[in-house]
Order: sequence, then C-alpha cells, then structure tokens
Amino acid sequence: MPMTAAQRTIFLAATAILLATQPSRATEGLRGILESVRALLPSGASTPAASAPGKEEPGPAAPTPTPAPAAPKAYVPSPRSQPPVVRVNVASQASSFTQPWRKNTRTLRQGLGVVLMDGRILVTAELVGNHTYVELEKPETALKAPAKVEVVDYDANLALLAAPAAEFLQSVPGARLDESAAVGDRVEIMQLESNGRPVITPATITTIEVGSYPVDENAFLVFKLSVPLQSRENSFTVPAFKDGRLIGLVMRYQPMTQTADVVPAPVIEHFLQAVDHPPYAGFPRAGLTFSDTRDPQLRRYAKLPDGKGGAYVTKVVPGSPAAGAGMKVGDVLLSVDGLAIDQDGNYEDARLGKISLAHYVSTVLQAGQKIPIVVWRDGAEITLEGVVAPRDRAQMISQPYIFDREPDYVVAGGIVFSELSRQFLREWGSNWVEDAPLHLVYLDRFQGEAPEGRHRIVFISDVLSGPNSIGYDDLRFEVVDEVNGKKIGSLKDLADALDHPTDNFQRIKLAEDPGTVILDVEGTKAEEARIMSEYSVPAPRRLESQN
Repeated sequence: MPMTAAQRTIFLAATAILLATQPSRATEGLRGILESVRALLPSGASTPAASAPGKEEPGPAAPTPTPAPAAPKAYVPSPRSQPPVVRVNVASQASSFTQPWRKNTRTLRQGLGVVLMDGRILVTAELVGNHTYVELEKPETALKAPAKVEVVDYDANLALLAAPAAEFLQSVPGARLDESAAVGDRVEIMQLESNGRPVITPATITTIEVGSYPVDENAFLVFKLSVPLQSRENSFTVPAFKDGRLIGLVMRYQPMTQTADVVPAPVIEHFLQAVDHPPYAGFPRAGLTFSDTRDPQLRRYAKLPDGKGGAYVTKVVPGSPAAGAGMKVGDVLLSVDGLAIDQDGNYEDARLGKISLAHYVSTVLQAGQKIPIVVWRDGAEITLEGVVAPRDRAQMISQPYIFDREPDYVVAGGIVFSELSRQFLREWGSNWVEDAPLHLVYLDRFQGEAPEGRHRIVFISDVLSGPNSIGYDDLRFEVVDEVNGKKIGSLKDLADALDHPTDNFQRIKLAEDPGTVILDVEGTKAEEARIMSEYSVPAPRRLESQN
C-alpha cells in the first residue's frame, strides 16, 4: 500500500539532511535510508526508489526477487567461533547372510558430519552403511532434521549428505580442505561435548602411506596420527583440522597404541571432484599387483640391468585396465604417465615424497584418463597405453561388500542357495580368513584364478530340516556347478533351471562330493508352505539384484 503523509514527511526530512551533509555519498546513503524506512513501514507499504540529486525520481520499484540461500561462511577457528560440524545420527539394520531373509538387530551410530563450503555434509561411508534413517542435529540448539544420503563410496569410505533445507545450516560455517599436510605436522581432532561445546585434541601426523580401508580389497592414502583420543558421544566419525582447514576424517582408532587412521584430504578431494561430474565414476584401478625388484636373482631372471628401478608385475586381473593395455605377468613396470617407478613400486610425489604407485593411479588420476606405461620385457623397454577405470564389480565372482540392500537367495526342498560374498564370510567374525570355510575363502581371495567364464559362485548356505532334506545336512557350503544340465553362474541361473526340470526330479550337480543332489519336484512344492511358516521365510526366493 502507499506511504502515509507522516511516513513521507519522515522520508523527505532524512533525505534533506543527507544531501546537506554528505552530497558525494547521497546515492548510497539514500539506499540505506530507504532500507531503514522500509523496515519501519507496515507490511505491504512501499517507498520510492532512490535517485541521484537533480534527476527525476522514477516510479515505484519492481518487486525484489527472493535471493537464493547464501553459501556457508568459511570456518575460522577462534575460542568463540562455531565449529563447521553437525551431529549425524544414523539408524541402521543389516541383513543376516547365513539366513538372508532375516534382519539383524537395529543399531544406532552417532558421528560428526563436516559441513563443506557448498553446504553438503561429509561423513564416512561406514557411518551410513545399511541406514534406515539419517538425522542431522545442530550441536548448539539440538534442532534435528532428516538428511538424505546423496552419494556413498564404500571403497573410499566416504559419503555426502544433503540437509533438508539450506536454512538448517544457516548459522554453521563451512570447512575448506587442506591437502598440504605432511609428516610431523600438528593437527587437531574435533569432538563435541554433550552440550555441543567443541573439544579439541592435539595430534601429530606420524606416517603418510598407502594402506587398507574397511573394505579389505582397497588400498588408498592413509594419514596415521598419534593422538590420545577419548571416547565421547558422536565419535563414530570425527574430523581432523589443521589451522582451521579439514585434513581428513578419522576412520579407525587404536586406544592401546593411541593411533588414528585418517581418510585424508587428497582422497576426499578426488571423491568430491568425481561427485561433481556425474554419473559418479568412483576411484580408478590398474588391475595388477606387483612386488619389489630388490632380489638379485629376480633381477637376473627379468634381465633387468643394474641401476634400473621398476616393480615386478605378479598378477594382471583379466578385463582390467592393465590387461587392456597389454601388460603381462613378468613385466617390470618402469614408469607410469611419465613418472619413474623405483624398485619398491614407489614414485616421487610433489607433496608427499616417495609414495606407492597405487596412490597415483587411484587418487591422483580420474577414471577415464589415458596414460603411457613403460615396461621392461624380454630385455627391452616397451611403451604401452592404458585407460584407468574403476573396478567392474559385475565381473567379480565374490562381491567385496553388499550394503543398503538385502541379499538374494533361493530356497528349494529345504536347501538354501546363496551367492558368495565377503559379507557372508564375515559372519565368522574378525578372524574369518581362518574360521570361514576355506574353499570359499580361497575363491573370494583369489578371484583371478577362477575358471574362465565363471560369473558368480552359487553355493549351499544352509539346510533347513525337513523330509526333502534328510541326509543333506552336511552339504552346507558346497558349490553348485549345474542344475538340470544347465551351468550355474548366478542365482538367477539356478532359479531358471529349477523352474524347468527335465522330469519329476531336480538334479543339482555339486563341485565336490557327493556330486549330485536329487530333489523330488512335487515333494519340494509340498514342503514350501511348511518351510516358510516354520522358519519365517517370507518368500521361497529373492532375486532383486539379479535384474
């Protein structure tokens, strides 16, 4: 609505004072007065637009569009500054892999998420694995809101969350990355008291190396910190800072040695760059293993001259970038992308110094990059060309992890069939490599040695007692080769074969003794209802990931 006479009088008086005292700043001052007057007006009142002295006053201003929420301000550490973190509360529930239709007990994890400069929230993938609900909580007010998992990479143990609305993080500063951390640097681990007050614990970077991550097959850059870290609320994931900038997320802590393993900023930066170029490609792999060339006998065998470095290639994964480049077992890797490789398989990194080639391939390079490779073969240098790419999990006969979905299974005649996965083997606990069935451990650990054409390992994971399964109790963990004459490379293959018996019997050929299992077709169907009721099996099969 228009200004009243009194309001217009106030406005004109203020304008006259400004023109008389500070004419050179009239325009800027008028804009400020207009804003002040507008704040005093009733809702819907309008003020004239400011104009320079001597110019005709324009008509009513057009409505001002609502500005987009501003990006977080950068975090600057001080005794009174608010930390760039929020609490992240996660309810999760994993599946049982020995009885894949059953859910394990629900768990609650609590960690700290780091608010980045673009308003997204960084956490470890472990924190949100198998989540059923993710919630953000502001430390200073305990205000809570649901969050969405935008991207998760279980290989690199990183995930990004999105807040429900930009306003939720309005008062929280954003953290910037620092990739310059080096051995000997003093850094700080940030935790929170129950009242939201930050607790800072000094730490020292003692080692920077390529090491294992929670998914065993993976090796990425790791910062090792010496720090007397105390157990507090929300400590499943905690950040590490150097001069107010994020240098990584703590993913493991050993109280006995007071050592923390950190997912460092270079790995985080690669993750964020890959996220910003959808579809998310992840971290590339070369698809080979190598050993050092320090042994004089090995050097003579490889015809490697004295003084020449290089790493001896011990394995090339079929279908991998290394295989595509033409690399062979017995090659000596001399250089990658122009970087010389020493006899330990290291290269000279501009920031990190001597570090494993694995870091350059997985973290410095991005998926799809083409690189020259120089190898020593049969007494001469050969130049190859390769394109680095993420590991193709579809080609793995045993999946390294299964998160955020229920495992597939088929039940027939009381026999439970599953596909081999590291998750199943982990049901034997932390010592699963020794305690789980050894032939399954071997298949999982040495996948490159599986017969050509083998897709997935289908095996008998359990036997439910009943008339049809009498005498078959000892068949647990046996691998299935054929069903009704059809080769089995997945649970879908098995289900299709069971749906098409050649007569009144199902013939299941195993890789080992007793060789063949015979199930009566009609008896199997008759048993189905009893098994589902007695063992609380919701359906005789689940093949959700087989499509």
